Parts: sequence; structure tokens; C-alpha cells
Amino acid sequence: LNQGKFEYNGNCGYLLKPDFMCRTDKTFDPFAESPVDGVIAAQLGVSVIAGQFLSDKKIGTYVEVDMYGLPTDTIRKEFRTRMVPANGLNPQYNEEPFLFRKVVLPDLAVLRFGVYDENGKMLGQRILPLDGLMSGYRHISLRTEGNFPMSLPMLFCNIELKIYIPDGLGEMMDALSDPRAFMSAQEKRENQMKAMGIEASDLNTKDIKIVGKKTATKKDEREEKNDIAMEPINLETLRSQKNFLKSTKKQQKELESMRKRQMKERLSIQKHQCSAIDKASKGKKEVMDDPNIKTVVTEQMKQWSDMMERHRKEEWCMLKEHLNSQEDILKKHMESEQAAQIKRLEEKYAQDNKEMKAQQAKVAVETSKEVTADKTLRNKADRDRRLKEKNENNTGRFIKERKNCAMKQSKGKNKLKKVHETQMVELSKDIKNAIEFYENTEKEYTMRSKKEFFC
Repeated sequence: LNQGKFEYNGNCGYLLKPDFMCRTDKTFDPFAESPVDGVIAAQLGVSVIAGQFLSDKKIGTYVEVDMYGLPTDTIRKEFRTRMVPANGLNPQYNEEPFLFRKVVLPDLAVLRFGVYDENGKMLGQRILPLDGLMSGYRHISLRTEGNFPMSLPMLFCNIELKIYIPDGLGEMMDALSDPRAFMSAQEKRENQMKAMGIEASDLNTKDIKIVGKKTATKKDEREEKNDIAMEPINLETLRSQKNFLKSTKKQQKELESMRKRQMKERLSIQKHQCSAIDKASKGKKEVMDDPNIKTVVTEQMKQWSDMMERHRKEEWCMLKEHLNSQEDILKKHMESEQAAQIKRLEEKYAQDNKEMKAQQAKVAVETSKEVTADKTLRNKADRDRRLKEKNENNTGRFIKERKNCAMKQSKGKNKLKKVHETQMVELSKDIKNAIEFYENTEKEYTMRSKKEFFC
């Protein structure tokens, strides 16, 4: 293998390492199965067509094609041609291409051709570095087991070397590699649509970007439709709750009871003051200028004003206490409603995650069935590699889907929490405005110095 690797420089001097292995900012993991950063993975197809001068005896021959490189690129004892009996001079194999679907690191990979007779004895072999191969029909001269040249034996092969294209990106790569053919196909399709009476503008076949945007928009609309609709929590809804109405009714009874008590006290003082005035003015003709009556009236005015001020303060204090109590009740109701909305949202997200995982499991099963039914895969090892590759692609896509779903769900939760915070602030602001109204009324009353009396 080493002699084959150093064959291109005449088995002398040095071969430079690949560029990414010389850079300090890159890390190289030889056991990695994903493409190396900065290196384009390759795909190799080898068709063994025939052999010439493989042996001077009438003996059966076959050819093995192996790949050596990184552990994930190494494939041995899997690809071999059929046995051509009794023909060592010019056997014709005409095999279907041996496909090395994914070569992660072509710079370190080598391709080995081994020719064996029907008894398993090696007749010749050749080791070729992959980075020196070119596509096309090639005569490959063979060498001995010690890698010494042989004069006549050779293989006639067709080598097809491509860039590795992951599943799902084939059409895009075809369009990029041959844009004229792609545009011609688009125009042909457009003409066929016109012949059927369908305008291209209806299907947006001219502009791929527009299709992509519209598809994405429809997808977003579908996702928005799937989102659960949360009804806004406002004060009117909270005040219609049974517990709040019950508490408000109780507070109203307390307020009416206090007002009745205050009215009873006013009537009692009013009656007492009227009796005192009647008693003081009894038998007197000039009541208005009597100093005793003026003194009694002044005392009664002060008594009445103090009582009215006390009644107002009692009422304002009770109203503010009621508002604070209502705020606590409304906040509890709002927290309960918000917790219910968050629970509904989490249940919806849990259901979405469950459906997504079920869909991903279904895709994994379908992928396994697809690989099993693929007739182009020659043996179990080839099927296992293909299944492993598809599973890796599916795993990457599944992880991305779950990450996007988690980000979307986190965004939805944060959005709902912000809405809840805004609702709570509006509730506190509304109660605070009502309390400030009574406080301002109390301040206005305190600032005026008029005495009160009844007529």
C-alpha cells in the first residue's frame, strides 16, 4: 500500500500531507464518518470490463476491487467480479459498476485491483491513489504481489469519479452543473403547461425562488394554523368570575352597612342639635344676635364637620381596602388562567413532539425497507453501509427538526409569558388608578377649609 501511495513520485522524496492536516486551527479525527471540514467527499464507480494476458493457462479468473483509507472509507473483500472459467488470456467480465458511494477523504484513499485464479492464487494486482485517478475508460497494467511491474497483464476498466452528493440534493446539483439543460427543461415544461391551457404564472414555474418563498409561506401558515389559539385575559373576563362576584357582593354589603350606620349617626346628631337650638332659643325674640345661640351653632358646625370628615375617611379607607382585596383576587384568577394557558400550550407542544417522533420513526422504518428492497446493492455489507449513511442523514435531519421545534416552542412560551406579564401590569395599573382616584379626592377635600352644616 505504501509503495502504491508513493508511486506517483517515483518512490522517492516526500509527499505533503493534505492541507487540513497541516493547519493548527483544524482538528482531524480519522474515525469520523462525516466529511472533513474543507474537504469535498468523492464518489467512485468502477466497472471491470475485461482482462488481457492474465495467465497463459486455461484457468478461471476473477477480479476483486478494494478501497483503503480512513476506517470509514476502507472496503475489503466485498466487490468482486464473476468467475470466468477456462480463460486466462482475455476474460470478459462486463460487470455492473462497483460503487464506492462515499469516500470521506480522497487524498488518503487508494484503490486496489486484485486478480485471482479459481484456486485463490493471486495473478496480479495494482494499487492506485485516488487523488490521481481520472474518469473514463482505462487500461490498468498489473504488478506482482511485491509491486514489481509485469509486462503484459492488464485490466480494461471504466472509472467514474464524481463529487459525493447527499440524498435530497441531486436535483439541485444537476441544475448547478448544467444550468442550460435545467432551463431548457423548465421551458419545455412551461410550453407543455401552455398547451394544456395552464399559465406559468399560476404555478410560478419561472422563478424557483418565488416557489420556495411561497412554499415556505404556506408552511408557515400551516404551522400558524396548528398553533393553539389563546384567548386574551382581560379585566371584564376576570370580573365575571363567580368568586370575584361573590367577594364584590360581600364588599357591597359591608359598604351599605357602614353607610346605614353613618346615616343613623347623622340623624341622631341632627336631632340632638335641633333640640339644643330649640331649647336655647325658647322665649327669645332676637335669636340671630344672641351670643349664646351663636356659640351653640358654632360648636354644632364643628361637631358636624368632624363627623362628616370621619365618615368620608372611613368610606375611602374601606373602598381602598376593597380595591386591594379585589386586586389580590383578580391576580389569583389571572395567575390561575395564565397557568391553565401555559399547561395547554405545553400539552400541545408535547403532542407535537410525540407526532414528530412518530413521523421520524416511520421515516426510519421506510428507509430501512427502501434499502432492503434496493436491487442495486450487491451484498449485505453494501446494504449496511447504505443504511448507515441514510440513517446518518436522517439523524442529522431529525436533530435539526427537533432543534427547530424546540426553538419554536421556546419562542412561543416566551411570547406567551410576555403577554402574561403585560396583562398583569395592566391589572395592577387599573387598580392603582382607582386607588389614586380616592386618594386625590381625599387630598382635595383636605385642602379646602370650609365648615359643613345641615339645613
